[in-house]
Amino acid sequence: MARRPDTARTATRPTARLSRDAIVAAAIAMADSDGLDGLSMRRLGQELGVNPMSLYHHVADKDALVDAMADAVVAQITPDEVPEGEEELAWTDELRRLILRARRSMIGHPWAVEAIQKRAAPSAATLAHIDRVLGILRRGGCSVGLRHHAMHALGSGILGFSQGLYSDAPDVRADPVVLAAQFRVWAATIPDVVELGRAATHDGGLGGCDDDAEFAFTLDLILEGLERRRLAEANP
Repeated sequence: MARRPDTARTATRPTARLSRDAIVAAAIAMADSDGLDGLSMRRLGQELGVNPMSLYHHVADKDALVDAMADAVVAQITPDEVPEGEEELAWTDELRRLILRARRSMIGHPWAVEAIQKRAAPSAATLAHIDRVLGILRRGGCSVGLRHHAMHALGSGILGFSQGLYSDAPDVRADPVVLAAQFRVWAATIPDVVELGRAATHDGGLGGCDDDAEFAFTLDLILEGLERRRLAEANP
């Protein structure tokens, strides 16, 4: 008589070849492609070729999975190593490089911003990144008070993203005739807005309002201001 398969053992085999890291990596790839709305435990199980229920042996639920995904992205943000023989960077340049590296990570995983913002408190990975930022400020000679101000000034910028003044700015590709008519209506009451709007909507005007360029511009302003404050504290 043929031996009947051990159904309990067969059902648990897929779990044995799973790991939390593999699940998180597959989920990141799925979110990169389809966003967080396109990520589900069912789809992830199908992608990994396992029963979706087996995923719950490694993550409690989708929220816990998204937290782990965000942690994995933040953990990838590491400082550039200074090549042997090269001089150490000025602290402002070192911090600039780290923050722009963080920005590249956020751009590469656009869903991560939403995941980080939803958290009530920073995770261990985020705290480790904050500690790196504070370490650069300290080694650069910034007092603890100036470091405190710096963290407020930089805000979410230390993780490579920032909240703009508004998220639904007028589309600069709109019909120029319609825009011109709107500007004429506004000209009498908000002339400075009109002046800026006309400059920004002109082809290539004001640098084209490139998000990366504007982020770097703001970052440079903050770093230059912090360095001036540091020097003023050191030479009262």
